[in-house]
Amino acid sequence: MWTDVVDLREFYESRMGHVARHMLRLGIRSMWPDLRGQCLLGLGYSTPYLRVFKEECERLVAFMPASQGVHHWPPEGPCMVSLVDETELPLPDYSVDRVLLVHGVESTEYLRDMLHEVWRVLTGEGRLLVVVPNRRGIWARSDRTPLGWGHPYSQAQLSRLLRQNQFMPMRTGRSLFVPPTRSNTLLRSAPAWERMGGRFFPTFSGVVMIEAGKQLYAASPSRQRIKVRRPRVVQMPQVARRNRV
Repeated sequence: MWTDVVDLREFYESRMGHVARHMLRLGIRSMWPDLRGQCLLGLGYSTPYLRVFKEECERLVAFMPASQGVHHWPPEGPCMVSLVDETELPLPDYSVDRVLLVHGVESTEYLRDMLHEVWRVLTGEGRLLVVVPNRRGIWARSDRTPLGWGHPYSQAQLSRLLRQNQFMPMRTGRSLFVPPTRSNTLLRSAPAWERMGGRFFPTFSGVVMIEAGKQLYAASPSRQRIKVRRPRVVQMPQVARRNRV
């Protein structure tokens, strides 16, 4: 079940959301330190993590699933977000170099179809970075955050899921060790939690991240799919927003 876009935006505007966004940005950036000249697609609710790549990528676009909803982003310029069906992405085959999938795998009811579409639009050397709630972490047990909704995964489960859908896991990462609390004292100590957690108890991170490439020669089971015309991108109205996510 998808978390409503309003709830997601309100979470990331909160103090807890700001800390989570900062910690996860560091983790994502460590996996992708340089995307110059690349085409990047953010799928799910990825906009809190795209700003660091905005001036770097050759082309950047964000897709939000219709069942989740959509809002304008970035607030200071033309909209770069579109409302889509996650099982029918309005992009040509082999058209993007990187896909960042956040708040998606744990939410969609059509997981295999969504991953099939991601595989289709990625170039042969493309990379997918999936961020999911850690099944063993505290964040997946708290319904006060978006990470507490949907289906969490362990690292082994996520790796198996990717292999079953023609992706080859290449690198893994963990982030968000600070507890999901409203205490300003604990939230201010998030960098210390991140250092200690990564060293002493990595199993209990808030999220698991896996970067994967395409299995170009993997056999895929035959599927009965109705040929339909791919939908057009639904652009958000070009209206400025004050809220910054």
